Amino acid sequence: PTGYMENSISYSAIEDVQLLSWENAPKYCLQLTIPGGTVLLQAANSYLRDQWFHSLQWKKKIYKYKKVLSNPSRWEVVLKEIRTLVDMALTSPLQDDSIHQAPLEIVSKLLSENNNLTTQDHESIIVAIAPLLENNHPPPDLCEFFCKHCRERPRSMVVIEVFTPVVQRILKHNMDFGKCPRLRLFTQEYILALNELNAGMEVVKKFIHSMHGPTGQCPHPRVLPNLVAVCLAAIYSCYEEFINSRDNSPSLKEIRNGCQQQCDRKPNLPLRLLHTSPDLVSQEATLTESRLKPVIVTSNEIHVEVERNNTANQKMTANVGNDSEPNLIDCLMVSPTCSTMSIELSAQADRILGCYVEILKMLSDYDDWRPALASLLQPIPFPKEELKYVIQRFAEDPRQEVHSCLLSVRAGKDGWFQLYSPGGVACDDDGELFASMVHILMGSCYKTKKFLLSLAENKLGPCMLLALRGNQTMVEILCLMLEYNIIDNNDTQLQIISTLESTDVGKRMYEQLCDRQRELKELQRKGGPTRLTLPSKSTDADLARLLSSGSFGNLENLSLAFTNVTSACAEHLIKLPSLKQLNLWSTQFGDAGLRLLSEHLTMLQVLNLCETPVTDAGLLALSSMKSLCSLNMNSTKLSADTYEDLKAKLPNLKEVDVRYTEAW
Repeated sequence: PTGYMENSISYSAIEDVQLLSWENAPKYCLQLTIPGGTVLLQAANSYLRDQWFHSLQWKKKIYKYKKVLSNPSRWEVVLKEIRTLVDMALTSPLQDDSIHQAPLEIVSKLLSENNNLTTQDHESIIVAIAPLLENNHPPPDLCEFFCKHCRERPRSMVVIEVFTPVVQRILKHNMDFGKCPRLRLFTQEYILALNELNAGMEVVKKFIHSMHGPTGQCPHPRVLPNLVAVCLAAIYSCYEEFINSRDNSPSLKEIRNGCQQQCDRKPNLPLRLLHTSPDLVSQEATLTESRLKPVIVTSNEIHVEVERNNTANQKMTANVGNDSEPNLIDCLMVSPTCSTMSIELSAQADRILGCYVEILKMLSDYDDWRPALASLLQPIPFPKEELKYVIQRFAEDPRQEVHSCLLSVRAGKDGWFQLYSPGGVACDDDGELFASMVHILMGSCYKTKKFLLSLAENKLGPCMLLALRGNQTMVEILCLMLEYNIIDNNDTQLQIISTLESTDVGKRMYEQLCDRQRELKELQRKGGPTRLTLPSKSTDADLARLLSSGSFGNLENLSLAFTNVTSACAEHLIKLPSLKQLNLWSTQFGDAGLRLLSEHLTMLQVLNLCETPVTDAGLLALSSMKSLCSLNMNSTKLSADTYEDLKAKLPNLKEVDVRYTEAW
């Protein structure tokens, strides 16, 4: 019979597969031997025929191994069959992911159905399938088996010799732990197993270094996000019981056990962290008449206090917000009035927490990883004192993309800056880290005035306290608040002045401020020229000397074209009250200067930035200068997107020069 097959043939019914090679045989045919006869399959060419041949052979053998390994009798025979299966997968000419995945799934199913294996059997099977794991992720059930082995035998040589390349591959190539959470759990257990070795964290440190590589730049972009995901998940698991007791969503443990329905969970009760403050204890005694008596619930890991009270429940809900996911910072943070916070973890949870916090410290020591690490940790700050080292590394880094992540990710959410401020949950050093944060942020923050306003509104007390203790950064902050007229209240101004005069460094800086203010008043006094042009090659010092020599309250047009001035001269330019036209053509005036001008010279009408080193970062700040009607950005690093943004935000802009830019 010829034509198409009317009925399918099961792989189990195929007894033999052969290539037809005799003389005058039909071209490109395969012969399948089945009970009751043979079937010829004809392909279009020899390549397709060979693909069919190897695929059918593969399917036939896989069916055989599935059948053999589904009913194991003697484990020495099973182990031999597994080795043969692995060899077959490695020597197959077929190029497909399933060629290696299918044997792993067969072994995974075998292990899940046989829980009475000895440790020696475990290791023998792991060693047998190790060659397949070099280029393939282990399936979920196999990950569970590996996790169990890491927990039960962390000092086994299998962990170092077999699991290390597997975990390295996971960290380098995994794109989403959300789709394969067992890979993350296996990586967590592997790292904990390394920590159990004699050298402990030194072994973990070497592993992290091997993932980064010997050069200054890690060649694998997925390593850091995956490591951070593993660390945060492990830290979360330490507090999981506590967090899930405050949130009615299923816990990770319950999800793994199949509890997905809301009705399967116990109803949540509002919780309050235990504390040892005597004032709060006395408050509890006075409030017992208005609410039911609290009940203390003690587990082996965490001690929390449960209050069956609807009002408290509403307050807690308001604090947590509408997020469906449990939030670590919301669960762990308490009011600054609470002197201590008691979340007692078990010894195992504390060991896990210490291990992964140390890894975050290691990650922060790599310069190329620090920007990405800061952005990954920015949305989820939590008050763990061991992380202070990581935050210090961020605060010491001069790159804006690093230390800007100390601020909150959005309004209304506390960031590291708020946590480590005096009175914050994590502050344990009288504000030293907070002062260093303020110093680095003031040095690069283009919204200097806005930042000072925020400090004056929210952190003026801590700033004055630190200045009273002689902290130079805070003394400078208070002086800037006075210089920029940030404080409107006269009594507050007098208190700041008293604070400054109470220390030697404050007294000296306040005297310098008073001298600058006298010079400023003289500079801004009406009179003097309306137009001024500095000679070419003039410097910042020359401009400062000139402006300090007389009154320039009437100066409307200033040309600094073809001089050597830089962004540093912006401090003098912002003191010219009548300035409307500024020419900076072919100077070294950059982004930092533009940011300062945009805050203070809001009445500027004409600005020439032709052939200056300004970029989008500084040009975007010009959007606040609503009076601009003429802007020259010829031969700058202006992008098309920034140009469109400026046109939309500057309604009076009529003359624009963008030649020789991306926007041209």
